[in-house]
Amino acid sequence: MSEFEAKRSLVGCANFVRHNPMTDRFDIIRYHHIEFWCLDATNVSRRFTWGLGMPEVAKSDLTSGNKHYACSVVQSNEIVFAFTAPYNHTATMEGSTFPHPRFDKAETQNFILKHGLAVRALGIRVGDARVAFARATEGGAIGVCPPVDLVDSATGKTMTVSEIKHVDDTVMRFVSGDYDGPFLPNMTPVQSPNINYGLTRIDHCVTNVPKMFDTIDYLMNAVGFHEFGEFTAADVGTLDSGLNSMVLASNNEMVLIPVNEPTFGTKRQSQVQTYLEHNAGAGIQHIAVKTDDIFETMRELSKRKYVGGFEFMPAPNQFYYDRVPQRIGADVLTAAQLKELQELGLLADKDDQGVLLQVFTKPLGDRPTCFFEIIQRLGCDRDEQGRPKEQTAGCGGFGKGNFGELFRSLEEFEKTFVPPNQA
Repeated sequence: MSEFEAKRSLVGCANFVRHNPMTDRFDIIRYHHIEFWCLDATNVSRRFTWGLGMPEVAKSDLTSGNKHYACSVVQSNEIVFAFTAPYNHTATMEGSTFPHPRFDKAETQNFILKHGLAVRALGIRVGDARVAFARATEGGAIGVCPPVDLVDSATGKTMTVSEIKHVDDTVMRFVSGDYDGPFLPNMTPVQSPNINYGLTRIDHCVTNVPKMFDTIDYLMNAVGFHEFGEFTAADVGTLDSGLNSMVLASNNEMVLIPVNEPTFGTKRQSQVQTYLEHNAGAGIQHIAVKTDDIFETMRELSKRKYVGGFEFMPAPNQFYYDRVPQRIGADVLTAAQLKELQELGLLADKDDQGVLLQVFTKPLGDRPTCFFEIIQRLGCDRDEQGRPKEQTAGCGGFGKGNFGELFRSLEEFEKTFVPPNQA
């Protein structure tokens, strides 16, 4: 190993010392939305409405004069997901009005053919999307959509939108302005039943890449993120497979982006490598969404897992649950909660700040690529005087003690794949 490579080696979770150097190149506030590109916005969005308790709140399609694409937006508290599907016809586009300033039908179709159902854009609210684009590109970011001002015809409020490359053909979208509706201006509001299973906001979005440090350097130089945490194969792997991971964060640590790379030389192929092959490149592996009561949320989600909702990874064995009180503290969960933790297949872990309760869905679509993580963080919700405050992002960590269980679940899931010579 060269001297340069040695300097770039991860020190691992146990030896990493967290420090916030406040290096953002511009004002980063929090996640604003996630946009998926897909083949059928209506049906995909309805699955999320039913499975996650996120009713449709806005749309843009033929009924609103959009001849280019259909878009359905669903929301639960701060969480906003948009689903965009291109129209595939040769009718005239004359007079078409569409919210996104730089939509390209061929690009969208090629993205869907390559990745299937996948995240196209990480929408992040910033202080000024023009400044963000200028400073990010000055720092080496690849510009995708230069800043453009959108004016909402119904309210007169404005939003400035710009985009840079995140990884591969996934973009990081900066938004700013006084427009406070869901997603983008000029969407048509939709009245839907008040469905809510308790999901509150996006906690973090995990990116899988072939070479982690290349992406880390790119994002740190472009955006100014700092390192929030790291994990090596020794921290998270099983005897069969592993990964390396570095968690990036904004100054306020409300935008967290872990970046994973595969490791090699193990009995089984890394799940990150499996993702990269089936996704045909780098992209968003999973989205972690928060709830203030994971037991209540999971009761609702579990009711729907076989009837149009989302299935979850298998629960760990009895030995795992016998050790939970020892792992997180005997007084954190009641006896009833410990029982339900096991019944719902939830995982529990802690760090020096708090406790993390989590569970992972199986992949969202046909490919073993993007999935969800449902989490609750316990702790970090009081200031030094004991007054309530917004919970610190990352409180309780990222489930280092559970990664082995997650990997074993993924390994068991992958064993259900029929080898090519047996298909």
